[in-house]
Amino acid sequence: MTIHIAEGDIAARTRSIVADLRFLEGPLLPILHQVQQEFGYVPQQALPVIAEELNLSRAEVHGVMSFYHDYRDHPAGRHVLKLCRAEACQSMGGDALAERIKALLGIDFHQTTLDGSVTLEAVYCLGLCACGPSAMLDGEVYGRVDDQMATELVAEARR
Repeated sequence: MTIHIAEGDIAARTRSIVADLRFLEGPLLPILHQVQQEFGYVPQQALPVIAEELNLSRAEVHGVMSFYHDYRDHPAGRHVLKLCRAEACQSMGGDALAERIKALLGIDFHQTTLDGSVTLEAVYCLGLCACGPSAMLDGEVYGRVDDQMATELVAEARR
């Protein structure tokens, strides 16, 4: 289910967010975070508005937005499953875990299942380096994720 937001509504809401945060030192990242929180992603229509309001080029705003993997340019699924891809988790079986979860979901990183239930994202540290491999489902962190836990996490996300 896709929710259509009118372009004028996106522009107006984005201008309001910029007005609230433009006083911060280095306001671009907080503004992008707030826009994503507002819409569930950063709509392409918001980027020129942010650029204009902050007196930046569209390329600068797009570059920052596309550099950070945390920003989405499309809506996420109902649940977001993040897998740690950092070296500590990789050394504890993170690559095999990633392949297992991708197979269970039928998607790759930065994709959403066809039913819209799960978006799979790669992250580069969840702070559980001693308990790898680790994952995060909807903000809740899990350590020592094995095949059984991976199956349970996917089943929970698909509900």
